[in-house]
Amino acid sequence: MAEQDDVLQLIDDIGFVEQEHPARKWKIAVIDDDHAVHEGTRFALSDYSLNGQGLEILSAFSAAEGRILMRDNPDVAAVLLDVIMETDVAGLELVEYIRNEIKNETVRIILRTGQPGQAPERRVIVQYDINDYKAKTELTADKLFTSLTAALRSYQQLERMVQTRRGLEIIIDAASTLYDFKSMQRLAEGVLTQIASLLNVDCAGILVLRDDGSGSKTEDFSVLAGSGCYSRFIGAATSKSLDPELRDMVEAAFKKRMNEFADQRTVLYVRTGSGREVVVLLQAERPLSETDRSLVEIFSSRLSIAFDNVILYQKLQEANTQLEDRVAQRTRALMQANSRLSAQWLRLQRANGFKNEILGTVAHDLKNPLGVILGRTEMLTELFATGASKDGVTTQIEHIRDAAKRLTSMVDHLISDAMSDAFDITIRREAVDLAALVREVAEANQPLAVNKQQIITVAAPDRLSAMCDADRMREAIDNLVSNAIKYSQMGGRITIEVGTEGGNSVISVTDEGAGLSPEDLGRLFGRFQRLSAKPTAGESSTGLGLSIVKRIIDMHGGDVAARSAGPGRGSTFTITLPATEPS
Repeated sequence: MAEQDDVLQLIDDIGFVEQEHPARKWKIAVIDDDHAVHEGTRFALSDYSLNGQGLEILSAFSAAEGRILMRDNPDVAAVLLDVIMETDVAGLELVEYIRNEIKNETVRIILRTGQPGQAPERRVIVQYDINDYKAKTELTADKLFTSLTAALRSYQQLERMVQTRRGLEIIIDAASTLYDFKSMQRLAEGVLTQIASLLNVDCAGILVLRDDGSGSKTEDFSVLAGSGCYSRFIGAATSKSLDPELRDMVEAAFKKRMNEFADQRTVLYVRTGSGREVVVLLQAERPLSETDRSLVEIFSSRLSIAFDNVILYQKLQEANTQLEDRVAQRTRALMQANSRLSAQWLRLQRANGFKNEILGTVAHDLKNPLGVILGRTEMLTELFATGASKDGVTTQIEHIRDAAKRLTSMVDHLISDAMSDAFDITIRREAVDLAALVREVAEANQPLAVNKQQIITVAAPDRLSAMCDADRMREAIDNLVSNAIKYSQMGGRITIEVGTEGGNSVISVTDEGAGLSPEDLGRLFGRFQRLSAKPTAGESSTGLGLSIVKRIIDMHGGDVAARSAGPGRGSTFTITLPATEPS
């Protein structure tokens, strides 16, 4: 009656264990042709538990059945194997089959024999890959417990080693694969795939990226990849797109910045060298073992390099794109410069043609009036020599005057044609320091002023920027300064001032020369104008300088003006350029 109570109690214990750990049991195989051995083994191990796991006992009653059992159940942890079954060496042959044919090196094999003399222990231990050798008579319940526990612990250690080796191989293979990805999303998908392969289990996962780890807002992240039940969150911009529970876990991971392992849920935290943060949430079908956790942590420690690699690749792509844009911009600029050079070449060709035309005109059209003048002067010489009458001399002089007038008219027309070509002015705006430009022009004109004992003074700020054509503005200012020198008396003073007025840039040139009459002011900027004042040292003047100045300033959208207190009281010319900030 006591034995029955004990059996019932054992059944209750077994039931309790199955209820607590329904999916976690050690699987062992009993291969023996004696049914009583099977029953006795089950009874002796009915309450067995190791690390919270009970036993699942599989039975085979011959070596042939044992081959099928071991082939179909590669996860058997230990085998209690009889030596003598169909033959005297059936058990030993089964050991050879397990180790050499199905290549199961982790299962622990305990030989049990009822006739020890048939297979001497030393020879069997040496020649066969077994882990223990016991006579059935000595394998009591306690001995069986001890041997099985030792075998299961050894199996557990071997399995960890196998899993670790397999996991490390997967990590090594995954490293090269992950480093080949060129986009964040592909990398994230690869991470989830590799983790599932590493754990050898189906799992739902989600990978979240936050660009700035230093920010205070944990909701500024995006979901790069998802698998299983989390795949619906792919592309979520912020935490608002996630379920509240999932959002709380992600935000907690960003705050804690550490890996966490629960029963069936794993949270991985990775911070890259570039400051970005990655959180991976996994929902597995089974709790992760210590080996699984170690492998996952090793794998996650390599992810920082992979993510930084993708970031660097993207930056390289952006740099290449920017470089291509700069090359394209430079190419367009070169094409524009080439177009300008082509236009200038055409203008040079026109100027060269005009020069040839002038030379042809001088050689042909001017030859006749010059011939008349020369001929008439020879005739005058002869008339004076012969004492001719006054009327005869006067007639020859009139012919000479007419020829000279025709010649002068031709020269005027040539100058007019040349200046009309010279007025084909174009400008190119750029940032120019007007103060420096004025000082440069003043310095260039110093020799002319020194020749006339004149003094040039410049009043300008250290720098005054404006958008204009530097060459054209230099030409305009030079015209005004050279005119001031030309029309000022010996020892006079010329003052150049640079400043701003109402936001506009202002340049003024003041002299102490002959001044301007009201009539001069009315026609000052016209072409070929002769003013009442004359150059003070016999310098030449075409009457075109001020008209060129006006044309240049007009094209800049500015204004040029002159004022004078009257003849003999000097004059001031002022250039005003509109306010334009250099870009």
